[in-house]
Amino acid sequence: MNQQWLIAAILVAGIVSAGMYLRRRQWLDALLVIVAAASLGLFALDLRMPGEGGRTLAIDPAAPPASLEGISSLTLKGDGLRAAEWNDLPARPLDWEALRGGALRLAFPSQVALGRQFTLTVKREDKTDARLQLLAENGQPLAEARGTGDLRVDWMPPVAERVVLKARLLDAKDKVIAEGPVPFIVHEPAPLQVVGRFGAPSFDLRALNDLLTASGALLDWQVTLGRAITRTEAPRTEMASPNLMVIDAARFERMAAGERSALLDRVAKGMPLLVLGGNANDPGVWSRTLQLPLRAQPLGAKIDAPLEMPVASLLPASRDAGPWRGSDNMVWTRDWQQGRIAWLGVTEWHRHAIAEPRALALWWQGVLDRVGVEERHKTEWLVPRDMPLAGQRLELCARGVSGQVTLPDLKQSLNWQRRADRADASCAALWPQKAGWLQLQDQNAGPHAIYVYAKTDWPQWQAAERRDATARYAARSQIQPVNGPTQPAPSWPFALAFAAAMLLLWWRERR
Repeated sequence: MNQQWLIAAILVAGIVSAGMYLRRRQWLDALLVIVAAASLGLFALDLRMPGEGGRTLAIDPAAPPASLEGISSLTLKGDGLRAAEWNDLPARPLDWEALRGGALRLAFPSQVALGRQFTLTVKREDKTDARLQLLAENGQPLAEARGTGDLRVDWMPPVAERVVLKARLLDAKDKVIAEGPVPFIVHEPAPLQVVGRFGAPSFDLRALNDLLTASGALLDWQVTLGRAITRTEAPRTEMASPNLMVIDAARFERMAAGERSALLDRVAKGMPLLVLGGNANDPGVWSRTLQLPLRAQPLGAKIDAPLEMPVASLLPASRDAGPWRGSDNMVWTRDWQQGRIAWLGVTEWHRHAIAEPRALALWWQGVLDRVGVEERHKTEWLVPRDMPLAGQRLELCARGVSGQVTLPDLKQSLNWQRRADRADASCAALWPQKAGWLQLQDQNAGPHAIYVYAKTDWPQWQAAERRDATARYAARSQIQPVNGPTQPAPSWPFALAFAAAMLLLWWRERR
């Protein structure tokens, strides 16, 4: 019997009993019955009254509480706790004022493919003049940046290996503000598998072919030289699953309807398509087939950055043209079911192949990134959400894994477990005891390594992460004040009134 039915039964019993006494004109007995029924009903009712149930706990960041039993609210001073420590605690209202200034945040990739540029960004709360240095392991400067806000440095790794560089942030008087390790892994990239079909030869195609070949890509390349002459370049090994198709506008415009439909079907199934728009000539074809509105451009129009290049004679009518989205590097893209189509609106990049080969290679990497060319893996190691620190709990997560993950350095194996907050991944927790690279091995995801920072590394970055985690906890546990009860009302007075009324009624019945 739930609470509502119990109270209803008490009310009915009280009314019936009081009515019987009133019928016999026993007014005092009827009043005692009403008092007893009302007291019993209030005893069964969960009444609440203003006030706080529990006490307030002042959290010491050096010794986080293991439980909040009997705690109704929290107070905190300083930067707060790490995300893993907050996740172990239930939600409670938190009285905490976020600190301002002194913290910084580092952003850099944990893995970089050889041939790609490594970028380190330092986001600062203090907007004073500062200088950021990226140093090699032997202390040799690799890159430097100056400024008053966020700072960024770039560096091109020369070989594939594990790297632990050093970053140093200096103030205007060359006093060290912060410094610490910058670990990442440089790995060999998986070779691209490119299918190229072109309606006319050009120096740009030759330069693109050389760039892709130098990167180790597999090429299935066909260039139409004349009415019945085609130059073909076969891949050096079999292409199991091509992950990019490149075509020039002239070839697309001359395709028969069936051939064009077959090409777009391949794109719809996930094949990225890059169109070199320099020799486009028929705007109607692009409008009908790809919903791409093209407009003639002034003679001699060009872009100046990042490289000076003439624009194509036909370009999309605007930066955002229908389903197409443009970018600063003159690449327009649109989704095509499971795939993506990109339109490149510049020409004559071959002029930079000799004078600025690295800049040209970086520009083409940006173009391919816009196309959506990426390696597809069934398994993937995920980057930890917080800095891995020695002596602190570390959460390892990966996609497409099962069974156990092995830690050779610790001679330990851990079970992968599903997490509610990571629906697409499995996780395991451990407590690394020393700083440095931590080796991991999984039967599906293969070998991996995570760098564990020392407790003294990047204190300003650690402070920023604790502030962010504390702010998330405060938002998660925020309880809006209400004008009403906040703790249970004492029930013993109602029990006492019920017992007294019943005893008095029994005594009057016995007289």
